[in-house]
Amino acid sequence: MKKNISLLLVFATTFAAMAQNKKTAAVTSKSPQGYVIGNKKVVVYTTANKSDYRISKTETLSFVENRQPFETEPTIFVDPNIRYQTLVGIGGALTDASAETFAKLSKKNQQELLTAYYDKDKGIGYTLARTNIASCDFSSGSYTYVQDNDKDLKTFSVAHDKEFKIPLIKMATAAAGGKLSLYVSPWSPPAWMKDNNSLINGGHLLPEYRQSWANHYVKFIKTYEAMGIPVWGLSVQNEPMAKQRWESCVYTAEEERDFIKNFLGPTLQKSGLSSKKLIAWDHNRDQIFQRATTILNDKDAAKYVWGIGFHWYETWTGSDMQFGNVRQTHEAFPDKALIFTEGCKEKYDVKKVDDWTLGERYGYSMINDFNAGTVAWTDWNILLDENGGPNHVGNFCFAPVHADTKKDKLIYTNAYYYMGHFSKFIRPGARRIATASSRDLLQTTSFLNTDGKLIVVVMNQSDEKIKYSLWIKGQAATTTSLPHSIATLVVE
Repeated sequence: MKKNISLLLVFATTFAAMAQNKKTAAVTSKSPQGYVIGNKKVVVYTTANKSDYRISKTETLSFVENRQPFETEPTIFVDPNIRYQTLVGIGGALTDASAETFAKLSKKNQQELLTAYYDKDKGIGYTLARTNIASCDFSSGSYTYVQDNDKDLKTFSVAHDKEFKIPLIKMATAAAGGKLSLYVSPWSPPAWMKDNNSLINGGHLLPEYRQSWANHYVKFIKTYEAMGIPVWGLSVQNEPMAKQRWESCVYTAEEERDFIKNFLGPTLQKSGLSSKKLIAWDHNRDQIFQRATTILNDKDAAKYVWGIGFHWYETWTGSDMQFGNVRQTHEAFPDKALIFTEGCKEKYDVKKVDDWTLGERYGYSMINDFNAGTVAWTDWNILLDENGGPNHVGNFCFAPVHADTKKDKLIYTNAYYYMGHFSKFIRPGARRIATASSRDLLQTTSFLNTDGKLIVVVMNQSDEKIKYSLWIKGQAATTTSLPHSIATLVVE
């Protein structure tokens, strides 16, 4: 009897120890410990309105002990031990319009642009790119890769892309150091595959061509990769709930779910492309939750989907840009990625290229999208001409950089610098960490890079100059946020 009791005590002690170890491991995985301020400094880079600051190194701060800030002290609180999603990348789209405009530049300005976007030391270090499968509104004209009624895709050719788009993609990849995560999106299947027999004005993919259209994605990806352009991912359809006067195709949530489940997903898998990141939705924040629940609650469709893509065009006015929909989608499906796939300021006006709100829109969106769980963020065209094009339907827009092709001149809007405050400093593999601002006038997000550098972005859209402290683990460094500014604080 005593022997049995002893054995029971041994088992109980062992199980208790195992349970404690398991509990400790769980806590550690959720809240990694070990970040030490030590003698770290804070290097501040600033872009501000009514100044010459453009991602300019403006000061270096030191930490001092401050166990409990007073309520009257504006503070950015950061806890590096609470970690969230891992960043995939930040970048912009390499469209026909960008490529055609790029080709009109002198070699000197071409190199300047590539360095400005893709060099992480001399530029803003883009690591992500998107391009269109066949034509979109930002093409000089409509085109497809197959001839009419070629169900077997025997005439498939990307000869159109070889003049402008493919050379730009290759040069951008080289400028990024040989690696650029590229994903591809269709605006419309060929007209003969659709019930309206047109590339434009929406229409639906005809049921009898679903397999041919699924095969078309494979053809495109394998053709590009055979030419030395790796494809990281693809979206099912650009803006599937928009009936546009340019290339467009409508899918209801159920139609997109079933196309993924029965055609596109299995076809990618059978073709050896199951590692490609498949992105559903690829439209606005307003309906992201409905689309995600319809597709991802079906396990046979969800198994093929890497993430949900979204745009910003539904909420240009006001401060409520429906970030809550993004956050709720992340909370409902934490195992799926969220990726911002497109955004720009529409209705180009040359008189507004210096409008400071251009950049503030980017900063506000990026901060809130990242804080809602987004892992990647993609701007629309990296470059447009002096008219906000070319665009074959007159849908002219802003880009972070415009080219005056008549004067061979590059024009940098402040959107370029605002994006750079994220892309230059927050690198792929970085983990978002807990951040809170004690003042709503200071918008903020933070990441911890794989090299140990802690990156804090702080944006001020107000007319006020705000003195505040960056507070980490009882240590604080004090600085001032200029009116209408964005700053990146690098703790190293």
